[in-house]
Amino acid sequence: MLSLTSSEGKLKAPRSRMTDTNLLTMITIVVFVAMYLYAYFALQQGFTKPQTMLNIISTNAYLIILACGMSLVMITGGIDISVGGVTALVSMSCAVYLDMHGGNVYVAMLLAVGIGLAFGIIQGFLVAYLKIQPFIVTLAGMFFARGLTTIIHTNPFNVENKDFIELKDSRVTLPDFLGSYTRKGRFIPATIELGVVVALIIVAVLFVVLKWTKLGRNFYAVGGNRQSALMLGINTQRTVFVSHVICSLLAGIGGFVYFMHVGSGSPSHATGAEMNAIASAIIGGTMLTGGVGNIIGTLFGVLSLSLIQNIVSSVGLDQAWWTGITIAAMLCIFLVVQSIIIARRKKTNMKLAASKVPKPKEASS
Repeated sequence: MLSLTSSEGKLKAPRSRMTDTNLLTMITIVVFVAMYLYAYFALQQGFTKPQTMLNIISTNAYLIILACGMSLVMITGGIDISVGGVTALVSMSCAVYLDMHGGNVYVAMLLAVGIGLAFGIIQGFLVAYLKIQPFIVTLAGMFFARGLTTIIHTNPFNVENKDFIELKDSRVTLPDFLGSYTRKGRFIPATIELGVVVALIIVAVLFVVLKWTKLGRNFYAVGGNRQSALMLGINTQRTVFVSHVICSLLAGIGGFVYFMHVGSGSPSHATGAEMNAIASAIIGGTMLTGGVGNIIGTLFGVLSLSLIQNIVSSVGLDQAWWTGITIAAMLCIFLVVQSIIIARRKKTNMKLAASKVPKPKEASS
């Protein structure tokens, strides 16, 4: 339906409807805001102080990075369940290098990036060019990373490297209005860990890549319909390969951010991180079928997942199964919403296709 503009009197096309990606992102943001308001007004237990939320973000900075990489792979229609194993491998490798070999912190960072790139190149090649199912390839990668972590060192230990401890204990001080006062009137400034800064930079870069670059459009095209993307001249194999390389590279970076937070090496580190990354991506609006997703939604997906865990603990349900049940309920709700949106999209596409079919002419009398 067309409308006339009041100033020029020209025909003006109506505004396009909200896309599925934007709709799912909006739902995620609304859910997060609703949960935070509930925690702020109903529970209060520390949620009235901004530092509480900042601590949650600092604790889950590595998960934000992992979930962003997972979203890229899921947008192309794939999946990567090796990110948790890569995180543990990076953490253990850097811990052994710094603590037992007197290594340099900056070289440890390069080591983390190198481990991530190695996994990404190998897994991406197997998935993109040898056509092996991404679930099988990354499952093997997860087992390999976990096994290699145990081979490097079997027992957990804390890192005593002075340069690393100084880096680990560094904080970014935020503006004073985010700080708080103790009961004795002493002002405590709000701070975040350095890993949060890294995570937010990655979120910003990936948001720009997905929204305004050719590579980002290729990710959506390949995930939406790989055959159509191929007919449009998109190199689908290279696009899938790049998505896996970026995902594993981010797993390496996220592994070092995790290492900076815990300050130790252990074979049990980051257990279940891949499942949390997948859950965060889904809650953030990334569809398992591919073609739909948003990095901002993924960010709020991580925050929603972390916030609900803290809310469950604050109401007195400290048992681990209550957290699992709550997360499962959230996932079910968001999967149902995604299913409704997919059904709506299919119905709309069928109507458009039917409208383009020429109607048969009536026979002349």
